[in-house]
Amino acid sequence: MQLTLFSDYALRLLLYLGAHSPVASSPEVETLPSLQQISAAYGISFYHLNKVARRLVALQYVEARRGRSGGLRLRVAPSEIRLGAVVRATEPNFHLVECFDSAHNTCPIAPACGLRRPLAEAQRAFLDVLDRYTLADALGNASVLTQLWQVRLTKPRGKKT
Repeated sequence: MQLTLFSDYALRLLLYLGAHSPVASSPEVETLPSLQQISAAYGISFYHLNKVARRLVALQYVEARRGRSGGLRLRVAPSEIRLGAVVRATEPNFHLVECFDSAHNTCPIAPACGLRRPLAEAQRAFLDVLDRYTLADALGNASVLTQLWQVRLTKPRGKKT
């Protein structure tokens, strides 16, 4: 199973926000992480991350604030965000193989194939495992994550080390 970049970036964005910003219901802070800051910390496309952020706002995982002290922050506590729910909400489909998509299935052996059942079971197991974990679980090494992001942000552009 391979997640799309969209889901990958959604999980990464949530991790960053979980480590850097308060939840929307907590007291105000001076500045919130910006999309530019987050895209630079990961070295990923600002435009792609912007699409991801808009989706996470629509799903009500993230709150976006405009203005001088604007930026992004989690709308709910990390302990309330199930990784499986995020993946389900950000993946366009779960067609591991062609026959999982009945509208476009052209496989001639689909009616008798013995692969569909074990593959469907494996997919359910994958999501079941993700459902057992929250964003808070993934933030167990938040201080190390923060250091790694900071290294990326302070590294001179154009130089690879």
